[in-house]
Amino acid sequence: MDSPALLTNVLLPDGGFSQLPTASVFPNQQPIEVDLGCGKGRFLIARAQATPDTNFIGIDRQFSRIQKIDKRVARAGLTNVRLLRMEALHAIQNMLPEASVRAFYIFFPDPWPKRKHHRRRLFSGQFLESLSIILTPGGLVHVMTDHGDYFQSIRTAFAANPSFAPVQFPDFPETQRTDFEILFMNQQASIGRCSFKKAQRPAERGSLSSKTA
Repeated sequence: MDSPALLTNVLLPDGGFSQLPTASVFPNQQPIEVDLGCGKGRFLIARAQATPDTNFIGIDRQFSRIQKIDKRVARAGLTNVRLLRMEALHAIQNMLPEASVRAFYIFFPDPWPKRKHHRRRLFSGQFLESLSIILTPGGLVHVMTDHGDYFQSIRTAFAANPSFAPVQFPDFPETQRTDFEILFMNQQASIGRCSFKKAQRPAERGSLSSKTA
């Protein structure tokens, strides 16, 4: 039986709860950004190609997705991408060191639309606290979702946390759209977009800056 192919860019942390040595997993010491729930990797790879002076970690729970992204990263010759197969919440709570990430991209997380399942949603108060700890000073969180109720819930959660202040969502180029974003735009569905910055001190909360399309 043939042995499985080596996953050249997949991080294999030692033990179930050992933090990633983010300072040593890339060949160059550059700011790190995380695509949390990277899916098929369209945004991750395009973003890494466009910004070679930034290192990226793509996290997804599906091994088949990680395998496919790894092959695409290798074919593209990218040295600034690493991959982690893991549940998003576990990665945030246990794997990423304090003040190690400049930006998080959290695009189209599972909305768990039924009320009885809302407790499973990613954006809880505890989750935001973990993000705040991991982010560098002035670090950013960018969010997209097609689910209107979840979008409002996310904005409300950030508004209640003094560690974050709303900022303008970036205008990413068309080449950096996610597969879900393309799908929902083709369906003319409404997409909620919002961004938040780790505040240097508790911010005054006014109206949240957001975009919908």
